[in-house]
Parts: sequence; C-alpha cells; structure tokens
Amino acid sequence: MNSIWELETFYRKRDIVIIGSGFSGLWTAVSVKEKYPEKSVLIIERNTIPLGASTRNAGFACFGSLTEVIADSQKMGWEKTLELVKMRFDGLQKIRRYFKNDEIDFELNGGFEILNSNEPLQQLDTVNAKLKGITGLDTTYFLNQKKIKEFGLGKSEFLIENPCEGSLHSGKLLLKLLEKCYELKVEFLFGTEVKDIDEKMNEAEIHLSETLSLKADQIIYCTNAFSSKFLEKEEIIPARGQILLTEPVEGLKLKGTFHYDEGFYYFRNLGNRVLLGGGRNQDFKTEETTDFETTEFLQDHLESFLKKVILPHQEIKISLRWSGIMAMGSEKTPIVKQLSERQFCAVRLSGMGVALAPKIGEMVVEMI
Repeated sequence: MNSIWELETFYRKRDIVIIGSGFSGLWTAVSVKEKYPEKSVLIIERNTIPLGASTRNAGFACFGSLTEVIADSQKMGWEKTLELVKMRFDGLQKIRRYFKNDEIDFELNGGFEILNSNEPLQQLDTVNAKLKGITGLDTTYFLNQKKIKEFGLGKSEFLIENPCEGSLHSGKLLLKLLEKCYELKVEFLFGTEVKDIDEKMNEAEIHLSETLSLKADQIIYCTNAFSSKFLEKEEIIPARGQILLTEPVEGLKLKGTFHYDEGFYYFRNLGNRVLLGGGRNQDFKTEETTDFETTEFLQDHLESFLKKVILPHQEIKISLRWSGIMAMGSEKTPIVKQLSERQFCAVRLSGMGVALAPKIGEMVVEMI
C-alpha cells in the first residue's frame, strides 16, 4: 500500500502522460511544454534508461541515401517520399538549433553511399531536382569518385556524396534532451511498466500494477517497436538492427557516414574506430523481433562485409556488439494519430528516429 505522500506527488493525476522516453517521447514532451507550459507532463519508461532504438542506433544524422529515396518513390510515390524526406531534414535542423555541435558530438562530415551499379546514377538529376525545395541545393547528391581512394574503399565502383548529413552521439543527445525536459518541469517515472489503460468518460487510468495506478487527461504512446501491446490495430513490425564496433584502427581513412544497398548497410567512423550495422535483409524473418540479442549468422556476415568492403586486407578486432529495435511497416510513413478521445500515438519511425522525432513531437502536439 502506498503512502499519502506518494499518491499526492509521484502518482498524482497529470494533464498528459507520455509512455516511452526515447527520442520521440522526449521531443514530444518538449513540444508539449513549449506550447502548453501550464500542463503537467509525466513520462513513464519501463527501463532504467531510454532503450529500444534511441540508445542502440548508429548515431547517424541522415535523411535518406540516393537509392533509398529512389526505392521509396517507387513504392510510395514522390509526394509521400518528399514529405518524409522534408520531415527528416527539418528534424535534423531542429536538433542543431537546440544543441551545440560539441554538446552532442555532431559532425557534418557528409553522407556517402557506395554503389556497384550505375543504374541509380541515371536518376541523379531527377532526384536532385525533387529535393532542391527541401535542402536548397541544386545537387544534394553528387558523384565523388576521388574519395573512394581517399577513404580506402577500393572495391567500390561509385561513391555518391551528400554534404547535408553527418553523425552524432546518440547518448549525449538523449542526455541533453533529458536536461531540457527537466528544465521545462517534465517529470519521469523510470523502471515503471504500464500494464493496462482504462479510458473513462472524464479521464484515463494507467495501471502500473494490481494495486497501483495514476490518472491522466491524455495519453501519448511513444513506444515505437514495442507498441503492439497498446496498438493492436496498427501495422507495426519490429526490426532488429545489429551493430558491431571495431577496436581502434591505425591510419583509418574513413570519415563520414556511409550507406550501401538502399540503406540496409550503414557504417561510419567513430574517432579511429569503425561502427558497422545492418544486413537485416539477409535474414528478414529472424530480425522481426523485439529480442535485443545478436546472432552469430548476422555478426559473421557484418564482419565479412567489414573485411571485404570497408577495411580490405587488414586485421581487425571487434570491441563491441549490440542491437537496437526499430519499427517498420509496409510504408515508411510514421503513425501519428488520435486513437480515441484521450489517447494518441507517435510511433513507427522506420529506423529514422533521430531525424523524425523532433518533428513527430510537433505533429502530435497539434492534435492534443
């Protein structure tokens, strides 16, 4: 049984409760408090720190490689694709407005894509013309063959550069967002799992255990890949992204963020180490999981990619291996909608949570 002190403080009724403290949950809280500073906002997180994809990603500040944009336009049409690219691009600009580069280790070293076919190059002018209204550049993507040798990517046939992209430290970005939330008087309950939601006529009750609950006027789900428990009718497919990080590599030439095969492979330098992730398309079914384990099959595959494409003819030691859980669907458009009188969601960020979350927060606030 809880004390009166707990019930009237930590577990008191709030105006808005956000479930999930990853990038989408934190940016949503910031957006709510900036528009409605008088509203009380509580974030409930079942883990001791933000988890899922936010602290488990590769730290890319990107909005889409050339082949990814082409593939999306063929699947969703140009209108939806450009809308999505604009959200990502604007989200990255918002991050840079809120936080200094050295606070989040942001580096604008460019985004690159390795191509082993000239077919996507035929659409380079078309894609650049479409994206000019978003990036302001005549050539968002351009061929830069001289950097193949400069980066030590000798086995690559073509290299596309995008000067608008970069990298950041996901953990430091989350810490700065937490600081911003505390500054705005957002409250938190970490290590607390939501068991059930009971929506009533004049409020919603959030059950944390058999004997403990708290109430809210409105609830926002920011649980991304872990949303199926609450959003059974929405198409949310978990997608595990496995990553490895090398030991320091002497004389590493690599600098920037890199994509290969429509973004299914992604790698970057982290100082003088190489961070590599992806390969999910080699084993789609196994990787449709919320299990944070890594698999021998995919880790071996990533090591092979590392030795063949990124660091050929070098002895490499692996320092760390981990995985994060993304949320996918048949389309990459995020789900931001009102679910009922008092419940809303901002989920399914399709592996682009770093860039999308700042704008997702603004969208859901317009709904409440």
